[in-house]
Amino acid sequence: MEFGARWSKLLVGVSLVATVLLGGASYFLLTQSRPASLWGSVAQAGLLAILLGSALFTVRGYRLDGPELFVRRLLWETRLDLAGLRSAEADPDLVRGSLRVFGNGGLYSFSGLFWNRTLGRYRAWVTHHDDIVVLRFDDRVWVVSPAAPLRFAAAAEQTR
Repeated sequence: MEFGARWSKLLVGVSLVATVLLGGASYFLLTQSRPASLWGSVAQAGLLAILLGSALFTVRGYRLDGPELFVRRLLWETRLDLAGLRSAEADPDLVRGSLRVFGNGGLYSFSGLFWNRTLGRYRAWVTHHDDIVVLRFDDRVWVVSPAAPLRFAAAAEQTR
């Protein structure tokens, strides 16, 4: 069962501003009139790596296939085993007040490790904070944002 991933206005804005800034800085370093220094070349490569790396990990959607969840990326899918799923709950309030521990905070997705008082530590693959579905296991919590969160949560519950 396929589910799209809507982009929030926040994600669009952050991605647009970051792309312009990182791309512009990289272009500036490339077009300097004097020969590029080693540090300038390293900086330009780093800026482009951040842009391209983040773009590759864009969340394009989700697919439930039996006991597995696939997070659709730009060029591949990340396979997640739903064995041991205790619950699937559609509730955007559950991620409010979260802190990013490690990951991407808005350049084409909100993904990585996060923490808040309600969920504790969790892994996220999110594009829109109004579409949150929390997948709880005995030993971990995952957060996704399919375009139809109630339908996704019901379908995920059927995998238990």
